[in-house]
Amino acid sequence: MRKPKRNPPQPHRYTEKPRLLDLFCSAGGCTKGYQNAGFHVTGVDIEAQPRYVGDVFVQGDALDYLAQHGHEYDAIGASPPCQGYSVTRQLTGKAHPLLIDQVRRLLQDSGKPYIIENVPGAPLINPVVLVGSMFRLMTMRPRLFECSFDMPFVLAPPPAAKHARMGRRPKAGEYVHVVGHMSGVAYCRAAMGIDWMNQHELAQAIPPAYTEYIGRRLMELITHPCNDQENSYNSPNS
Repeated sequence: MRKPKRNPPQPHRYTEKPRLLDLFCSAGGCTKGYQNAGFHVTGVDIEAQPRYVGDVFVQGDALDYLAQHGHEYDAIGASPPCQGYSVTRQLTGKAHPLLIDQVRRLLQDSGKPYIIENVPGAPLINPVVLVGSMFRLMTMRPRLFECSFDMPFVLAPPPAAKHARMGRRPKAGEYVHVVGHMSGVAYCRAAMGIDWMNQHELAQAIPPAYTEYIGRRLMELITHPCNDQENSYNSPNS
């Protein structure tokens, strides 16, 4: 097991904000949304993340860190590797880890509210489906979120404009696919609501608007657990 490396400040220092653990955090697309929702966020990733945007970064094995420290946080988010669940997995011929079941067991053992994020096709339980058009983003970017707490069902509006052709630099007002070696990196950053990532990080990222939406619901449950749930819901476009 690789010994975790920490960047200051240390993850367990005092903070008035509820603390959220973001596993498999990469450069922090999910992290940024949780921060916008009001959380102090510690990110964990096996690879160094020099552009990580969160409050604290721990380099180490996400599952080991979850097993050892998950109970110390107020809530936990996890984005296990998605390649093994993607509809494009058969095109590469490569074997990829399938970690969702193991991650879920560890999250349940922690006793904390949790979110698991992944791609369409992943075996998530009653997931919330979010797309960019819900948040007026210029990319659809469908993603699934399994939540251990209730979330409302929301119908996704269709794209308001056509998509740019893959491989061509997008024109103003077009939706864009943020994948691989996309053209127009600056346009894609704006479409995702992310301004700190490089091209590779951006292609793997989650728009922060998604986790801000879910994070605000989670924050309400943590800070006002006795409130009527139905009255605390807000749609993404409200």
